[in-house]
Amino acid sequence: MSIIHNKSLKPFNTFGIDVQAQAYQRIDSEEELISTLITHKDAPLFVLSGGSNMLLTKNIDALVLHIAIEGIATELESANTILVTAKAGENWHEFVQFCIRNNYGGLENLSLIPGYVGSAPIQNIGAYGTELKDTFVSCKAIEIKTGLIKEFRNSECAFGYRSSIFKTTLKDTHIITEVTFRLTTNDHKLNTSYGAIQELLAKHTITAPTPKDVAEAVIAIRKSKLPDPQKIGNSGSFFKNPVVTQETFTKLKIKYPEIPSYQVTEDQIKIPAGWLIEKSGFKGKRWGDAGVHEKQALVLVNYGNATGLEILDLSKRIKKEIKDNFGIELETEVNII
Repeated sequence: MSIIHNKSLKPFNTFGIDVQAQAYQRIDSEEELISTLITHKDAPLFVLSGGSNMLLTKNIDALVLHIAIEGIATELESANTILVTAKAGENWHEFVQFCIRNNYGGLENLSLIPGYVGSAPIQNIGAYGTELKDTFVSCKAIEIKTGLIKEFRNSECAFGYRSSIFKTTLKDTHIITEVTFRLTTNDHKLNTSYGAIQELLAKHTITAPTPKDVAEAVIAIRKSKLPDPQKIGNSGSFFKNPVVTQETFTKLKIKYPEIPSYQVTEDQIKIPAGWLIEKSGFKGKRWGDAGVHEKQALVLVNYGNATGLEILDLSKRIKKEIKDNFGIELETEVNII
């Protein structure tokens, strides 16, 4: 596809921020991507996937490569496992639905997460007790500088909480073009430990859930708590849930007996960032078209015409308030551009 100049990126980011790309090119194949990288090897580049985990605060003075490579392939590995490979431009939720329709287990807890398959490993997306790394086998990526193709195995990706090697030491150096997962075809090991999932399954008297049952429960939970980016601009969870020491948590518990928590290690406690933000009075508040969602304080929203800088200013205000109130430094989950 030919390059388009001065193109609005509003349709290509879930916050719905209206910024301009100096130049834009849709990429539909690995061959086209490699050719483009070679042709424009000295030009500044900006890689765009589903636009679901970014906040654009200014025009992009670079060639924006919109990765839209599609395709899904399967390879039976054993009597109980199958390898499923999805191209980077596949819509993540639609890919999970494909797996559910075929009774492939492992990704059901990650239903309805916005974005594309190619960006999922970068963030090590996770929800309801499951992370991408749990089923990730490998990914294929193209080095931007050379155009060379490299395979990254699970052990090479340095997966962490909402992080990977592609977000740290290899940030902005590779473009993921496909991802392979190891999923189950029967005897599924389902994760239903999350309280709301258990409640929904019990409500529908489901005692032996399938991947489809869990996926439907997750979808129902997310729809009840999180805004649809098609209706209200947002990028899901804006902040990471902070992890503090046992000593710090004990002090907070004395002051706030109702504070929720999750044990991570013997000396590490995770505190829901949404609770901290709500406790500080931000839930449902709005400044112009920038605001905090009324049902989930962890989600910042664009009610229509907010700029990226207005959303960013709001996030800074929240971070300062949390630091002042609780002594906790919130870390942004969304990439600020």
